Amino acid sequence: MTVSSNMGQILGVVYVDVPKNQVKVYLMKNKKPRVLFLSHGGGPMPLLGDEDHQEMVNNLKVIVTKIKKPSAVIVVSAHWEEKVPTITSGANPSLIYDYYGFPKEAYDVEYPCSGEPFLADQVTTLLSSAGIKYRLDKQRGFDHGLFVPLKIMYPEADIPCIQLSLVQDLNPAEHIRIGKALSSIKNDDLLIIGSGFSFHNMKAFFSTETNDSKKMNETFEQWLIDTCSNPDIEEAERVQRLENWEQAPFARYCHPREEHLLPLHICYGVVQTECSEYFELSILNRKSSVYLW
Repeated sequence: MTVSSNMGQILGVVYVDVPKNQVKVYLMKNKKPRVLFLSHGGGPMPLLGDEDHQEMVNNLKVIVTKIKKPSAVIVVSAHWEEKVPTITSGANPSLIYDYYGFPKEAYDVEYPCSGEPFLADQVTTLLSSAGIKYRLDKQRGFDHGLFVPLKIMYPEADIPCIQLSLVQDLNPAEHIRIGKALSSIKNDDLLIIGSGFSFHNMKAFFSTETNDSKKMNETFEQWLIDTCSNPDIEEAERVQRLENWEQAPFARYCHPREEHLLPLHICYGVVQTECSEYFELSILNRKSSVYLW
């Protein structure tokens, strides 16, 4: 492992040697991590040995070494939308294989973590106190936005989890507000994960990359990195940027529909400050990013 010299507010760059790849980690000012926005890749492909997901797998394994093992996890998945924020409250949720056209082993994946009804109740109390309508769902299982990354991070499946939905209107300000409601939750060992994707243009994933498409991808990523990590940005401006993310360069190319970006808004609402570390990586041959607070 080598660490570069300081770069302004960035404390350094660490190159972590892992099989086949290096994960480039930018170290920001030191904070206790408790919130993670991750780019979760394409369906079950990270679990099937796909080479275009190797950096993602390596990145999640690196992150696990940086944070204390949580006592519980809340996952905001890009793959669940409801009219109001909805929380899983079952004690033993099943898995939802919400992807299509993959080999049989993709539907044999197991991740038998338990639910956490008490934590679900805590979340409803906080949402109610913030004047946010909510719903509990005792029957819903865990979708791949939860079990794919967590099977990589915590394969023992010994950490209780709940899922929190997005809201169907996809209003960025409302999702920041939901995150703010969760910011006072009383659990020092809780990990809140926004499971989405910093780049999510399905047509682009299956098209040949051009100089123009690469420029659009990279330009938006640099805007997102600056928005989430720059300590010189006042929080009012950071909120304005996130609420008006469509005005970012090439925003709608990178997110024709924003459901994979909005878990980031909930993450930001919880912490309301710049991230402590960010990670740049390639997933499906497109530049992507991950943020840790």
